[in-house]
Amino acid sequence: MIEFTSVTKSFPDGTVAVEDFSLMVPTGRTTVLVGSSGCGKTTLLRMVNRMVEPDGGRISIDGRDVRQHQAVNLRRSIGYVMQNAGLMPHFTIADNIATVLKLLKKSPRFRQQRVEELMEVVGLEISTANRYPHQLSGGQQQRVGVARALAADPEVLLMDEPFGAVDPIVRAELQQELISLQRGLGKTILFVTHDIDEAFLLGDQIAILSAGANLLQVGAPSEIIENPVDQFVASFIGADKGRRALTIKHTPCGPVVIDGQGRAQGRLVDTEEIT
Repeated sequence: MIEFTSVTKSFPDGTVAVEDFSLMVPTGRTTVLVGSSGCGKTTLLRMVNRMVEPDGGRISIDGRDVRQHQAVNLRRSIGYVMQNAGLMPHFTIADNIATVLKLLKKSPRFRQQRVEELMEVVGLEISTANRYPHQLSGGQQQRVGVARALAADPEVLLMDEPFGAVDPIVRAELQQELISLQRGLGKTILFVTHDIDEAFLLGDQIAILSAGANLLQVGAPSEIIENPVDQFVASFIGADKGRRALTIKHTPCGPVVIDGQGRAQGRLVDTEEIT
């Protein structure tokens, strides 16, 4: 479990990035921080592994303040995936994935076995192990980034808009792969995005933020969709437009669900048909 308690952070130019933020991130679940650019969500993420230090408040993992950990050791124990993968261009794919394992002084045999295992897990062909990042597509590079983050089998995984730099088709594939991975691994994931649809797809818990990391609403996707706390949240999630503004059209073949653009999304099934 990750817990933020009254966390604050300001930058030298006077910008208040985070003001009195508190949130519990449940163990083994995916929590998504979502909000517009500059609202403080990435700052919050980076305070978990001490890439950014808070000015006040407390951040703990399983009850222990992160400041009690030596920063380098803390970062090695937490998986971190960023938007552009952040791969080392002069390292092979295998070496990129094994970076933390090498720092932890794992044996070459162990590193090789772990690399091969993770490449299979994230959907990379073993034949790419000796290639370099520039020889892979953007989607493949992001898979390498995920594999590297998982290499040391961390309990906590931080993901900072990891799919934002790839095309929509690849993004959808990576999102589904993350869902499948999480079902099997059960990591504590803190995920940052500005895309509310991605948040609702991936998150067990959603935290909607405004400027200064002001926590507007937190809850499961269904809770937020069914009961947005105010008009701002309703507008932000698109409750009254697009794919979430649904109506029912009665047709000769039965009721059909229509979205805000007038497109049919599916047939309405009688609850008695659901088993």
